[in-house]
Amino acid sequence: MTLKEKVIEEIRKIYDPELPVNIYELGLIYDVQVDNNNAKIKMTLTTPNCPVAESLPKEVKDGAMQVEGIENVDLELVWDPPWNKDMMSEAAKLELNL
Repeated sequence: MTLKEKVIEEIRKIYDPELPVNIYELGLIYDVQVDNNNAKIKMTLTTPNCPVAESLPKEVKDGAMQVEGIENVDLELVWDPPWNKDMMSEAAKLELNL
């Protein structure tokens, strides 16, 4: 398993506090890149006023840092493109009956 796959595996352990689906399947993670033990993660939230706007990005960064071999995590919180339900995986849509 590559470092990128391990980082994604850790991110899949993080769930939205209001939904029974992990944030990766929800489509909140836009990009994960790993280069020379450095991870760069681009993510969003469902809304800018999300109640976990402070804690969720930190949880993602901390989770990625748990991966053996990752020395640095650069997490970028972006709002463009805005998140919408079409970004969810089919599994997430089934879980939420959408």
